[in-house]
Amino acid sequence: MTLLDGKKVSNDIKDEITEQVRKMKAKGEKVPHLAAVIVGNDGASLTYVGSKVRACERVGFESTMVRMSNTTSEIELLDQIEELNQNDDIDGFIIQLPLPPQINTQKVLMAVDPSKDVDGFHPENFGKMALDMSTFIPATPFGILELLDRYGVETNGKHTVVIGRSHIVGRPMSILMGRKGFPGNSTVTLTHSHTKNITQITSQADIIISALGVPNFLKAEMVKDDVVIIDVGITRVPDESSPKGYRITGDVDFENVSKKASFITPVPGGVGPMTIAMLLKNTLLAREQRM
Repeated sequence: MTLLDGKKVSNDIKDEITEQVRKMKAKGEKVPHLAAVIVGNDGASLTYVGSKVRACERVGFESTMVRMSNTTSEIELLDQIEELNQNDDIDGFIIQLPLPPQINTQKVLMAVDPSKDVDGFHPENFGKMALDMSTFIPATPFGILELLDRYGVETNGKHTVVIGRSHIVGRPMSILMGRKGFPGNSTVTLTHSHTKNITQITSQADIIISALGVPNFLKAEMVKDDVVIIDVGITRVPDESSPKGYRITGDVDFENVSKKASFITPVPGGVGPMTIAMLLKNTLLAREQRM
C-alpha cells in the first residue's frame, strides 16, 4: 500500500512555484497577487483563509484579505467584487464560502470575472473544463489530478466511482476522470445519496473518490483488493481523548480499507494540503495570462 502524501506533494509544488516567482522577480516582473474575500466570522473559514495568506507569503505572492461583516448586504458584496474585477493589481481572487443567508451565493460567484476566478467556480470556467478547454480547474479536483499524476496511478481504462455530486468536488471529478488524457480515460460512475446498492458499485471500482462528508462511510467490505482510494471527506468528530476535543476524520475507514488498497490518501494530510497548493498554481496561471 502506497500513501498518497498530499502534504509532501503540496510542499514540492510550493517549492516549484517559489522558484518561478524568484525568476519573475529577477526579471523585474510583477509577482502574482491573490485576494480573498471573507464575509462574517465563521471560525473554519477564517482558519482556511489564514492558511491561504500564509501559503502566499511562503511562495512570494502578494496577498490581500478583504474582511466584511456578517451583516454585509448582497449589493455591498457585489460592489466589492466589481472593485476587485477592475483592480489590475489583483490577478485572482476567491470568495470564501459559505456566505451568510442574506446573500445569493450563485449570484455572487457569477459576478466574479472568469479571468480572475482562481477557484474555478464560474460557469464559464466550469463549462470550459467540461469541454476539455484550457481553464481554471477547481482547486480540490485539480489537487486530486496532481496526486494521481505525480504518483503515476494508472487511470486509463479503469472504473472510477465518485461518491458525492457537489459542484465543488464530485461533479467536476466525474467529468475530469472521464476526459481524454492522463489522469483520465476512465469509465466513471457518479453515485450520491439516492444511489441504490452502492456497495455493489463500489466493490467493482478500481478507483474510488469519496466526497460525501460522512465519517467512516466507506468500509473494507465495500471495496476490492488493490483499489485506489481518494478520501476528500473531512469531518470533526467529538473525541474527549484529544486536547482539542475532536479529531479529523475522512469518509473512509482508513484503518481497515488501507489493508486492501494499493494507493490511499490519509485524512488529514492527503487531499486537504493539495487544495491550497493548486489555488496558488491557478493564481500563477492567472498572472501569466495577464502578462
